[in-house]
Amino acid sequence: MFTPAYVLRTLGAWVVALLLFFPLGWLLLTAFKTELQAIAIPPELFFTPTLDNFHEVQERSDYLLYAKNSVITSVVSTLLGLMIAAPAAYSMAFIKGQYTKDILMWMLSTKMMPAVGVLVPMYLMFRDFGLLDTRTGLVVVLTLINLPIVVWMLYTYFKEIPGEILEAARMDGANLRSEILYVLTPMAVPGIASTMLLNIILAWNEAFWTLQLTTSDAAPLTQFIASYSSPEGLLYAKLSAASTMAIAPILILGWFSQKQLVRGLTFGAVK
Repeated sequence: MFTPAYVLRTLGAWVVALLLFFPLGWLLLTAFKTELQAIAIPPELFFTPTLDNFHEVQERSDYLLYAKNSVITSVVSTLLGLMIAAPAAYSMAFIKGQYTKDILMWMLSTKMMPAVGVLVPMYLMFRDFGLLDTRTGLVVVLTLINLPIVVWMLYTYFKEIPGEILEAARMDGANLRSEILYVLTPMAVPGIASTMLLNIILAWNEAFWTLQLTTSDAAPLTQFIASYSSPEGLLYAKLSAASTMAIAPILILGWFSQKQLVRGLTFGAVK
């Protein structure tokens, strides 16, 4: 039964979906245009697609090197962040402390600080320690900037697990290592998976620090996109092709893992 309320909700959902998809759709269309078609006024919606932009982008830049750097830094920083955040989240979730909420709020407050405010000291430290334009340096900074979110998410998921289950495991003789590996981790797999996926996406999309701390050797795909901006102007078609090549892997990952991501983000929401 198509009631007026149902029709309005459906139309509203379509409008929101189109507004969200429009920039991505326009990017994909522009990637298959020539430079003249890309800047044509009024915009050309019907044209003969061309792959020349993708060929020129690949010939001009080593796409695989940038993609390799993005994959390595995103995955390694995520795994390192989980290794650091899991014990912290466990202790705050199951060991009652007087200042747990204050610590969590302090962690979250660090994400509210403008990144440019600490750019100079960070740059100087990276320069002095020889970490500029290195994957190691990029892994360190990506781990640190996303660590508060990882701790918060893991803490939220761990809090939804009844503490009585862990107490029962201890009564059966499980030590701390066995308790975490064989009791807590299997129960929190959806939450851990969603945290891991979200952190990979955040690390993949990080632009400010990657543009400031890398130039060529460790440059990820954000630097790859920025290389198509020049003082003479923007090459819109080639820039769109480069952007499409940069976001394609993470879009594919998000598409295939959306069920796990949604399941993890709603973990513990319904009791």
